[in-house]
Amino acid sequence: MAGGGDPPTGLASHSPPESPPLESPLESPLKSPLESFLAFSPSVPVTPLESLHSYGARPARQAAPPLKIINYDTWVKVKGYPQLPLFRRPGSKRLRTVQKLRRWQPSPCKMFLILLAVVLVVLAGYIWRKEARLAARWEPDTESRLFSEKPLPPPQQSSNISSYRLPLKTRGRDIVDEDGRRFKLSSVNWYGASDELFVVGGLEVQHRDVIAQTMLRLGFNSVRLPYSDELVATNPVVDARQLSANPDLIGKRALDVLEVVVKSLTDAGLAVIVNNHITTATWCCGIDPCDSGWANDHLGMLCRVGQTEEQWMRHWETVMARFVDNPRVIGADLRNEVRGLWGTMPWSRWAAAAERCGNRLLRLRSDWLIVVEGTESANDLSGARDRPIRLDVADRLVYSAHVYAWSGWGSLEGRFAQRDYDSFVKTMRHNWAYLLDQDIAPVWVGELGAPHEPSNGDAHYWKNLWRYLKAVDADFGYWAINPRKPKDNEVETYSIVADDWVTPVLDYRLKDMIELMHAS
Repeated sequence: MAGGGDPPTGLASHSPPESPPLESPLESPLKSPLESFLAFSPSVPVTPLESLHSYGARPARQAAPPLKIINYDTWVKVKGYPQLPLFRRPGSKRLRTVQKLRRWQPSPCKMFLILLAVVLVVLAGYIWRKEARLAARWEPDTESRLFSEKPLPPPQQSSNISSYRLPLKTRGRDIVDEDGRRFKLSSVNWYGASDELFVVGGLEVQHRDVIAQTMLRLGFNSVRLPYSDELVATNPVVDARQLSANPDLIGKRALDVLEVVVKSLTDAGLAVIVNNHITTATWCCGIDPCDSGWANDHLGMLCRVGQTEEQWMRHWETVMARFVDNPRVIGADLRNEVRGLWGTMPWSRWAAAAERCGNRLLRLRSDWLIVVEGTESANDLSGARDRPIRLDVADRLVYSAHVYAWSGWGSLEGRFAQRDYDSFVKTMRHNWAYLLDQDIAPVWVGELGAPHEPSNGDAHYWKNLWRYLKAVDADFGYWAINPRKPKDNEVETYSIVADDWVTPVLDYRLKDMIELMHAS
């Protein structure tokens, strides 16, 4: 070659070099893949790679350093990388799932199920967002804030029962006195005698006369007073601690205390409607079938306090016999929120029982108003279209409905907290307002209410309800005046007075009620 010098080793002779002896790859020193391949081919002359490198061929790539393998947990711990859902060990469940999905073959049935799942997820998300909006706290409007900053307006003296000529009766859709003047029930519920303590709430805080005056100052002209059948059946001595502000009642039995309380109310100028609220002395109304109707003897030993229809009517006679000579006890609300499981309480059955009980009470005093609530927790009076209540004294019947934010929950349109006004009105007209529209009979919305700090759903229901009640000039009964529940002294969020039973809670609820009270 030009330039002289020895030729590169391995190129000095044109004769092929001797073939090296065959070696097992496992026994030979480390070789490149090419050398290992040629080692098993004796007929192919082998030229050492070192000679090629030194003869101007491109230098061999430096061998890469051995790969240091660490496990996944060490990688995350050392490098600080997040544990991403798709970053898994090669043998992980997620990788196996991906491999299965790659082998998965779609079919119409599978695609339908996937589509259905997507639709259900979207629907669930929509419902969740809607419920979240309804559950959010409502901020009072300007009118409600202004009302809370002003003193309570004085009650209308003209609505007091003392200004009416008794007894009362019905005429078409109205309750009227002997002169034909309408007496619009603007009532409040005072509970406790239907619960575990067998006595109305608040007698440990204020004298009964003070509580009666509080009701008058709030503008109410009547009181719905619930009791339980267990109270009548057992007539226990009332716990003295529940009567500490009324020491003259300590040692008296439950029926005696109830009678004295009624006298305080009527002496103050309030009309009273007594209500058979529940069989067992407890908070109403749960899912216990023993308390869902006026009689539970068909349930046998399942009920702690059992009673037949006859016992129910005798309890009524026992209670009302105490008020025969009190003309301001104007009526009897026969049973609270008669209901069955998923519509299993037929109106015809309840109507027949109400007629039997109402007629027996009218034999005690023929001028009492007999109040009959609807079925399905008093929501539904639609059965009276085809099967009206017929009493022996024709002008003594008053129907009653209860309307709360959760009412209507079993319908496709949802509960009343969700409804728009048109849907709400449609249901009211179907359930009970047709009796007013057609001038058939009075309807007393004997229970309605909302909390002091409502959710958006509560406020929405309340606005729709009072817009409609004002439109039809309805009779109503607010639940309730009590600031505390009997059991465990729990706060009653629906109350309209403070814990002292004197100070009113001036908010959106009293504002709307007073507007209806003052409506002509």
